[in-house]
Amino acid sequence: MRYRVDPTVRTFDDGRVVLGGSPIRMFRLSDAGARWFADVAEGRDQVVSADPATSQSTLLRRFADAGVVHPVPEPGAGRSEVAVSVVVPVRDRADQLDLLLTSLRAASAGHSSGRVAEVLVVDDGSVDAAAHAAVARRHGARLLRRDVSGGPAVARHDGILAATNEVVAVVDSDVEVSAGWLDVLVAHLVDDHVGAVAARVCSAPSAGALAAHDEHRSPLDLGPTPARVAPGTRVAYVPAAAMLLRRDAYVEVGGFDPALRFGEDVDLVWRLRDAGWAVRHEPQVPVRHAPRVDATSWLRQRFDYGTSAAPLAARHPGALAPVRCSPWSLAVWALVLAGHPVVALLVAGGTAAALVRRLDGMPSVTAAELALRGHVGAGRMLARAVVRVWWPVALVGALVSRRVRRCVAVATVVAAADHWWNDGDPLPSRLVPIALLDDVAYGAGVWAGCLRQGDLEALVPEFRHDT
Repeated sequence: MRYRVDPTVRTFDDGRVVLGGSPIRMFRLSDAGARWFADVAEGRDQVVSADPATSQSTLLRRFADAGVVHPVPEPGAGRSEVAVSVVVPVRDRADQLDLLLTSLRAASAGHSSGRVAEVLVVDDGSVDAAAHAAVARRHGARLLRRDVSGGPAVARHDGILAATNEVVAVVDSDVEVSAGWLDVLVAHLVDDHVGAVAARVCSAPSAGALAAHDEHRSPLDLGPTPARVAPGTRVAYVPAAAMLLRRDAYVEVGGFDPALRFGEDVDLVWRLRDAGWAVRHEPQVPVRHAPRVDATSWLRQRFDYGTSAAPLAARHPGALAPVRCSPWSLAVWALVLAGHPVVALLVAGGTAAALVRRLDGMPSVTAAELALRGHVGAGRMLARAVVRVWWPVALVGALVSRRVRRCVAVATVVAAADHWWNDGDPLPSRLVPIALLDDVAYGAGVWAGCLRQGDLEALVPEFRHDT
């Protein structure tokens, strides 16, 4: 299998020092290791051995798990055809189900490695059961009927257990797939450690400002860069809108949690990670997801997503922290907001000097740049947290304190700029207010979920000295 180096990666000292990944880490390599990494960077094939004593295989896994390198899926290379069961949960979406099943049939033509061996439609208590049964029958899909709706987690789980193949793709009924989507996902299974792979879920074009916003900033779209999935990284979760699963891995971790109405996919992939399985985000062949186009359902969706934070935080302590940064970064920005920029500058300079001493083998300018980027990134995260998660408290504080009002105003400007720029992927300025509204709706859901559960952990920041 070939691997590509993550865009964040830089090398120093003739390739013996590698810096990159998410979160950023530094690796020191031997001369042989540096030559091997150069082979990886140039796209030469690498073997992932099942033997843990194989040093290059161990190093490759370390780099892949750190987000330094990513596997390049090559459909049909080095493995026989894989039979896949496709599970589709649906409730009151007969027309969209018809579109999905049509796209599945069209995408299956000319496959090279992933064959749709069966399609199971799980009707999760639709009002018009006959309409959904007719659509399934017309497309040759097997229908499972639930008389009482249990939610997506339950419907998917029933379908996966009823599937007859060891590889299962779960696809939401409001998705349309394109040619090659399954082959690309299946190609990741050449690595026996991969338990799940999710396609990039792009928002389908539609009329209106809300749909235009979602084309750029859908919460289901995790971007165009491949990634390993883990809490606290660039891609912390993936949705189950179009996800390939090894059934044995799924069963091993207990499947989707039926108690979760929202966030059940996030919980599943984190439990897979905890069990030692790799989970990948693969954007090479995206699928299209129908967006919400009216304000009520759009806001409700964001609010509902937010309500999942509290139960997820209870199941995965620390994984939902709205801010992760060092206490020093917090001190820098607290000093700035308190009106002591010179002292803040001295603290930032001191942390940069300390990092230069720690990162032996790296140019001093690069180490100082990392420290500065850490402080800037922390400022962005703090501003986003004020607007997205902490806004109810910030709003109350702003009513009684001029200083808090100033802090909230600064945070709002920074969050708006962050939405607009987004690391070089600008959002049209007319859509920035919608992005801020998205934050507010999600945050309202977080607070509602926390109050409902009686647990505020999803609101608590995490300060780490190694950040």
